[in-house]
Amino acid sequence: MDIALIVVLVAVALIVLYVIAIFNKLVTLKNRFKNAFSQIEVQLKRRYDLIPNLVETAKGYIKHERGTLEAVVEARNAAANLLSNAAADPSDAGAMKDLIGAEGKLAGALMNFNMVMEAYPDLKASQNMMKLSEELTSTENKVSFARQAFNDQVMAYNIYKQSFPPVFFAPTFGHAQDATLLEFEDSEAIQDAPKVSF
Repeated sequence: MDIALIVVLVAVALIVLYVIAIFNKLVTLKNRFKNAFSQIEVQLKRRYDLIPNLVETAKGYIKHERGTLEAVVEARNAAANLLSNAAADPSDAGAMKDLIGAEGKLAGALMNFNMVMEAYPDLKASQNMMKLSEELTSTENKVSFARQAFNDQVMAYNIYKQSFPPVFFAPTFGHAQDATLLEFEDSEAIQDAPKVSF
């Protein structure tokens, strides 16, 4: 009788330890994708800081293109505000979707801006513009790498959360909803926009 009780207690202890391990792994994976998003946030903030400098440099050269400049600034401000919401909770699918939309609008505004730049050779030759363009391209590359790292962490979290047996415990531990990948609506346009050299 005592051996049966010991076997049952050991089995219960092992099950409890296994459930604790599942909880800890879920927490670890969630914190990893949150940390990965914070790396995206750093790079996006850097890009958002570069854009006003780019616009200021261009203002002296393209006085007749005020609408284009304003569109870039407005899209940048909207994206910066939505980045704060997404950074507060990277697991919030709505905040992530809003950020993706804002980044798409910013990419479109930057593409229009780059097309306007083509008509102003003096601006393209400006040392400040070339330096800002280079910094923007470098930052865009860092955003791409950080986004890939974030998406990798989100995938690891979602796969583990959806696997057996964590799928049974995840909702109980506060992990009911899958994390959202950060996929831009028009990734190719976003990647190409800042790469136009001035």
